[in-house]
Amino acid sequence: MDMIPQGDILAMLESATVVVKGVLCLLVAMSLWSWTIIFWKLISLGRARRLVLRGNEIMEDADSLSSGLQKISAEKSSPLHRIGTAAVKEFRSLEKSAVTPSHKRKLIKDTLRRVLRQRVSSEMKKLTSSLSFLATCANGAPFIGLFGTVWGIMHSFHSIGLAKSAALAAVAPGISEALVATAIGLAVAIPATIAYNFFLGVLSGIETEMVNFASSFLNRVEREVSWVESKNAAAKGEAAAGE
Repeated sequence: MDMIPQGDILAMLESATVVVKGVLCLLVAMSLWSWTIIFWKLISLGRARRLVLRGNEIMEDADSLSSGLQKISAEKSSPLHRIGTAAVKEFRSLEKSAVTPSHKRKLIKDTLRRVLRQRVSSEMKKLTSSLSFLATCANGAPFIGLFGTVWGIMHSFHSIGLAKSAALAAVAPGISEALVATAIGLAVAIPATIAYNFFLGVLSGIETEMVNFASSFLNRVEREVSWVESKNAAAKGEAAAGE
């Protein structure tokens, strides 16, 4: 036995006020867009996570920095490819600059560190795009729905006053149609909240992997590039030359 007659909800929505209908339309639009973002982020962040994990594995197993970067560059959409390319470009620019070798050694670490940090931040900005809308849905949708409910209840009580009847049969339809707005607001907010928190966890893992790649890049430069020496090594070389 059906507790709610068929078409009852549609009938309630049809009899709702213009303001409540506007609130419901806004909530439906927010829901559709938030679900679009959720599915898009599931695909894009999942792919980015796989690429950075694979890129770090390649770098760890690579015989040299250049061979590792070459293998990573096979996947142009990898965030590590863009980070590595920017760092190599800056490295080459410094290498070709008219600066003394001793000064280059002082500049190289800080220069590469800044470039790598900037590129990691840039990649994170791309990956976090549109997440603010999910946060807005999570925080704002319940209040938008509540506004529609309050407005609907106010209209119901106004109608009761005009009809001069406080019978339950007169009150219930208006209140029930107003409460639909709150229910839809929660239906928009709950998935957005869950998705937003899930994506924050995924993004934290991706950022960690990119920072690890940047650290590995710096370490390999120090070990593998001949003119990049530590200060102690350079001091020893200068002392030996003086003797």
